[in-house]
Amino acid sequence: MRILVIEDEPLLGAAVQERVQHAGHTVDWFTTLEDARAALAAVQYECLVLDLGLPDGSGRTLLREIRQTSSPLSILITTAEDQISDRIAGLSDGADDYLAKPYDLDELVARIAAVGRRYRPLIDNRLVAGESEIDLERKRLTRNGEIIDLTAREWTLVELLARRPGAICSRQKIEEALYNLEEEVGSNTVEVFVSRVRKKLGADVIRTVRGRGYYLQQPHTT
Repeated sequence: MRILVIEDEPLLGAAVQERVQHAGHTVDWFTTLEDARAALAAVQYECLVLDLGLPDGSGRTLLREIRQTSSPLSILITTAEDQISDRIAGLSDGADDYLAKPYDLDELVARIAAVGRRYRPLIDNRLVAGESEIDLERKRLTRNGEIIDLTAREWTLVELLARRPGAICSRQKIEEALYNLEEEVGSNTVEVFVSRVRKKLGADVIRTVRGRGYYLQQPHTT
């Protein structure tokens, strides 16, 4: 998933970004409401990890703003405000989950996955494309029965295309899924990753539509 983290504590914010990225997600981390609004306007995120006590206001203000729109963004509050009344208020404002500080980073990763599933339930967990089988639930790729190792970003590309087989995914959408806003993206980065994944899945599994993007050939389910 592409995840936006809003956390003004530098050590915690850096630790969250590192751990969540290690779990295979792409993470942008900012410390203020102003930066959060700018990021949300520029990028399509799937999950927001939102601290409430921020230098330029309360995260609840942003939470209410988002829930007044039709955005399907999943929102997980993380805060030191851990009274029952605080939790009720956050959930009433539209948060999907609430995690009180201090929290375990592994639990945070698990909760991110849980709220993400609510917004994009899997219809087909296992897809067969050519000689390869893609298991979205287990995050595993096999080819001719053998497990194929993928880097985190290679899997991100596979998952992005596999969730909407046959639908064209633009180069920009792929770049947004693979890299956060602080990372520099080379001019041929997407082509390089597509080439690597084709070698692992099979040359015909990912198709190119010149000038528009890429798509996964229509698989069948198992």
